[in-house]
Amino acid sequence: MMPQLTEHPEDRLTCSAIIFSRLRREIWMVGDCQGLITPHSSLPPSHSALDAPHSTLLDNPKPAEAELAAMRAKEVKRLLATGISQDDLLRNDVARPVIIPRMLETMRQQNIGYSVIDGFPIPRQHVRIIPLDFQPWEVVLASDGYPFLCATLNESEQALQHQRANDPLNIGPDFQATKAFHPDFNSFDDRAYIRFKV
Repeated sequence: MMPQLTEHPEDRLTCSAIIFSRLRREIWMVGDCQGLITPHSSLPPSHSALDAPHSTLLDNPKPAEAELAAMRAKEVKRLLATGISQDDLLRNDVARPVIIPRMLETMRQQNIGYSVIDGFPIPRQHVRIIPLDFQPWEVVLASDGYPFLCATLNESEQALQHQRANDPLNIGPDFQATKAFHPDFNSFDDRAYIRFKV
């Protein structure tokens, strides 16, 4: 089993993580995750970082993620033009297999060209590190299941539901993904969200 997994990273179980080190005052991004940092002094009276001018969005997508999402969106639009219904594509996303070969090719580079947690050594040069100075910060750490990361969980969930209502196939100009919202699930990807002050 180990020789197979050593030679074929695409067969490994993987996960991503975004971590705040209190000791080092650093955010560590391993794999596809995202965050939002705002100097506490710049927060408006409403206490929402959404409109704060000094908020910084942290993103750490997998290589070729945008390219794969665009490939799938193009195929979905082609299928819709042939008469396949949106409902059929939501139940059975036949556009996704088009990107699988390229996705597997990318996954063969995990913990070689980019970092993930998969039980094998993680190359430090591919871990994105964001240092924070000693002023007060508001920090949001999240998985990539939120298309539009906002300053609060409620706002992020509302943005997710807006995306689902207006573009459930995830093929529009504002957001594209490698998969759609399946009708039986409440999202298209995993969701984790935490907000705190340091």
